[in-house]
Amino acid sequence: MNNTQHFRVGLIVPSSNTTMETEIPAILRAREAVSPERFTFHSSRMRMKTVTKTELAAMDADSDRCAQELSDAAVDVLGYACLVAIMSMGQGYHRISEKRLHLRTVENRHPAPVVTSAGALVDGLHALGAKRISILTPYMKPLTQLVIDYIENEGIEVIDSISLEIPDNLAVGRQDPLTPVEITKRLNSNVDVIVASACVQMPSLASVPLIEDRVGLPVISSSVATTYMILKQLGLDTYVPRFGSLLSGKY
Repeated sequence: MNNTQHFRVGLIVPSSNTTMETEIPAILRAREAVSPERFTFHSSRMRMKTVTKTELAAMDADSDRCAQELSDAAVDVLGYACLVAIMSMGQGYHRISEKRLHLRTVENRHPAPVVTSAGALVDGLHALGAKRISILTPYMKPLTQLVIDYIENEGIEVIDSISLEIPDNLAVGRQDPLTPVEITKRLNSNVDVIVASACVQMPSLASVPLIEDRVGLPVISSSVATTYMILKQLGLDTYVPRFGSLLSGKY
């Protein structure tokens, strides 16, 4: 008897994002090697080329269409991967976005839970018991400050941050996934958790376990946190080997 469960994962993706559809599937493919579930991935894209507050707001307005399109495919969960788009829309906005996009799927008669990378990062940090964190972002400093303010409004103090100040979203996606290993050496490590990439577009997956091994602290990224919450929304355990503490199965 075949007990394999199959899940369709819907991805709401900024049009210039080239990382979400590689890192999140990579994590879940690694899970397939140790668990019976199987995953397929289905994307819908929102136009965005430059990471500015104006473009991010216009892009977010297009997310309803994406949710409707993905619910046409009867996906089991939707992941919205643009952390700064959500956080730049006002404090606590991930709850509004997740509720609204879920309603679009209900209206389309294929209801599915919605995970935003912004909400997932907050939830992942709370799951780890984080009170003080350091973060690395690719954003311009004013956008990084919006992210800091958003996270601190959720009860988590950001004591240090580095902004790479890369406005071109394609250039963000071209960063070496091992770059955060060196850059995070400049972050204050007297914290509970280090965020190796507060952006789903900035590659960092290969860096997460290496940084964690070096600092002896939990290290997460937006992709890791988003996948963690996807697994929770699907009612699955959260164990995936080699991607840091949050996916150790303990949380």
